[in-house]
Amino acid sequence: MRKLLMTLMLALVMVLTACGNEAAKSETPAAEAEPAKAPTTTTLVAYFSCSGHTKALAENAAQVLNADLFEIKPAQPYTAEDLDWHNEQSRSTLEMNDDSARPAIDGTVANFEQYKTVVIAYPIWWHQAPRIIDTFVEQYDWNGKTVIPICTSGGSDIGTSGSYIANLAKVGNWKNGKCFFANTSLDEVKAWASDL
Repeated sequence: MRKLLMTLMLALVMVLTACGNEAAKSETPAAEAEPAKAPTTTTLVAYFSCSGHTKALAENAAQVLNADLFEIKPAQPYTAEDLDWHNEQSRSTLEMNDDSARPAIDGTVANFEQYKTVVIAYPIWWHQAPRIIDTFVEQYDWNGKTVIPICTSGGSDIGTSGSYIANLAKVGNWKNGKCFFANTSLDEVKAWASDL
């Protein structure tokens, strides 16, 4: 009888201990996974800028379009010597003379799939988009996206730069682009956006 009583008491202690652990678990809230953040916008302005002119244009475009902004940063930043277009051996000249050049980019666009419209802003180099734009375009899937190239220039037009990068993307609804001069005003960007 004593053995039976000891066994029953031991079983009761085990049951109470298990219930106590379950109660303690239910009192401590489990770490809940953060819900995925809803996109704030479905428009992105991605830009590459060395002098600041294209950055200013991109910021104005993002403001007007209520868009997110992403800077296309080279993994190896460009120096003033790299950008010397008078020097046939400068980095930018060598890249622009090589259709296969693909300068590495530091970082990627988070949640790229959320964007339905992407504006790509770049300066005109040698009548084309810089090769880092080629890198950017080839990094992502443009299927189902509307893409609008815009550029800055001291005197050149957008030329074939938009159609060139559209051919690299292979898919997407690529619109005709627009070239802006350096120091384009917010009002000029608003006028452009109203025509989209």
